[in-house]
Amino acid sequence: MTTTKRDMDALRALQGLEDGRPSARLRAALAVGATPDPCFVDKLVDRCAIEPEFFVRDMLTWALTRHPTSMTLPRLLREVRSERAQARSQALHTLSKIGDRQAWPAITRALLSDADGEVARSAWRAAVVLVPEGEEPVLATELATQLGRGEREMQLSLSRALVALGEVIVPALRTATTAPDPGVRAHALATQRLLREPDAVFEYAIEEARRVVALGGSGQEGQ
Repeated sequence: MTTTKRDMDALRALQGLEDGRPSARLRAALAVGATPDPCFVDKLVDRCAIEPEFFVRDMLTWALTRHPTSMTLPRLLREVRSERAQARSQALHTLSKIGDRQAWPAITRALLSDADGEVARSAWRAAVVLVPEGEEPVLATELATQLGRGEREMQLSLSRALVALGEVIVPALRTATTAPDPGVRAHALATQRLLREPDAVFEYAIEEARRVVALGGSGQEGQ
């Protein structure tokens, strides 16, 4: 009797993930996370790839973190190679929340420079969480190749990822301040400031950096 009731509850929860109402899908994801079961994993991952609502996707990720890594990790590692951008992005986000460094080899250069901005941002965040000890300088150099990319929000995401790595980013940023592209130079200078002053407002930092670049400075004067 108990097993049958549990199976019925699981079936209802899985069906709820496809409900047309976001609130119902949210409740279903919460229910799935509250009672983890191996039968949920594939459905949760599949739903992450197509779920249109951010807050529901976040609950799906939470539900996945409630399951054993041995069940979720292989499925998520396959998902980061999906042709669907949202599938890659959400899988990377979930891997960052799980935090198991076995996933590090999946954070490829292609993902860090993915043409889809949300995928790239998710890859940056995941990389900072998963990078093995001693590999931080290599990651910093790779992330620095993305300086100057996108609009303010994307640039702030990259700066935060770099700053999270700490002082190891200094050489990569110093090199970037001499790049031919003024946008790259300004972004590097703004990131340097955030490293020195974590409470600095990025909007002000990037504007100040752009003024320095426009005036022909490198931002390294006096350093």
